[in-house]
Amino acid sequence: MTGVDSGGGGRESGGRESGGNGTDGDERTFAALPPAPGRSFARTWWGQAWLKALEDTALDAQQLKKGRKQARDGAVGAVSVRPGRITAVVRDSDGTAQRGDVLLQQLSTEEWDRFLDMAVERAGHIAALLDRDMPPHLVEDAAGAGVELLPGIGDLEPECACDAWDLCPHTAALCYQVARLLDEDPFVLLLMRGRGERQLLDELHVRSARAARTRQNPAEGTREGTGADGGSADEPAGIRADEAFAARDILPPLPPPPPVPEEPGLPPSLDTEAEPPPGIDADALEFLAADAARRALRLLIDALSSGHERQPLEAELTPGQDAVRLAASSGDPLIAVRLAGGTGRRRAELGLAVDAWRYGGAAALAVLEEEWQPEPEALARATAELAGAWEDSERPRLRAGAGGRWTVVGADAQLRYGRDGRWWPYRKVRAGWAPAGAPAADPASALAGVGAEG
Repeated sequence: MTGVDSGGGGRESGGRESGGNGTDGDERTFAALPPAPGRSFARTWWGQAWLKALEDTALDAQQLKKGRKQARDGAVGAVSVRPGRITAVVRDSDGTAQRGDVLLQQLSTEEWDRFLDMAVERAGHIAALLDRDMPPHLVEDAAGAGVELLPGIGDLEPECACDAWDLCPHTAALCYQVARLLDEDPFVLLLMRGRGERQLLDELHVRSARAARTRQNPAEGTREGTGADGGSADEPAGIRADEAFAARDILPPLPPPPPVPEEPGLPPSLDTEAEPPPGIDADALEFLAADAARRALRLLIDALSSGHERQPLEAELTPGQDAVRLAASSGDPLIAVRLAGGTGRRRAELGLAVDAWRYGGAAALAVLEEEWQPEPEALARATAELAGAWEDSERPRLRAGAGGRWTVVGADAQLRYGRDGRWWPYRKVRAGWAPAGAPAADPASALAGVGAEG
């Protein structure tokens, strides 16, 4: 980092803020940073969160723009950071200088206790801070403990010698410069909140040692006290939903979703040297796992498609319907034989059901296997559609049958009226009827695919 701390270990003389909870000497001074033309002021997500709090608070965008330019031009002098306050002298273009301060509420003693207890329970958080990193889950866990580390709207309070009543270019420039410091060292933020790095590490060391003793001797932990909820102080606290929701604006945006795979993943192979336990069919399990992967990919593609949220939910399939779906997706004759036996169908019956499924899923299967009598209103509508579908010279002779079925006289073709109001073409095959094509809203279009218009 270009800025350097003055004083040993990042400490300098200087009392803490009145009413703060830092210790005497908790102050760090960073040398003036060089001009930064064309660069962003924050690369890290926590630096960007700091700038978001600044920009969301400002009432005058022009003041922000001027402050940003002054920071880029190197007009901000050495920055002093201490509990509850940051300070710097900022030079105007005419050479005059103004002292700007920005105040940030310090954490209370109780909030620091909750933060430190949380950090002791999750050693990875401290390791990250020592690496000058502030992972999102550290901020999330702190918010879950009721401790807001990053500032929000209205948390940055400006004071400037120029007597501006709101954020001015001088205090804005100071905030932009501090974003660069935060990028390099998140302990700068913790110092603003009231505790310096050395003090924090000392307190964490004490608490870690106490926690280790408690784990070795649980009775000692009982004597020292219990958690706020009456449980052990070593038990991790839960995260309230309202606190997690309140922290949403300080967390980084979610990354974009990964690309949709081009094909389903491969299920694990169950072909091992050991025999499967009794009653376990390894081949069937592998088949079902592969089918689940295909269905998961289809559901994902559907969910990401435009307008998916407005589509009705698909009805849950019955075991018989799902067996037909499995047979249709497999194409393996041995699978079909097993599915036919498992559902009480003959092989030929399952073949017809598979043909129907491939034309229209569960709706097509219902047209094949279910007999229903249309209500008078639906029957009248179907009759009217048949009457208007052809010119008189082209109209085929149709013989009405039960269940909303009309057979073409003199041809091996039939139209079936489905519950969904569509027409389904059928063709005579030996002694029965078989699905012959996709449905259509118009009976003439449906029948044309069978080649029996008249």
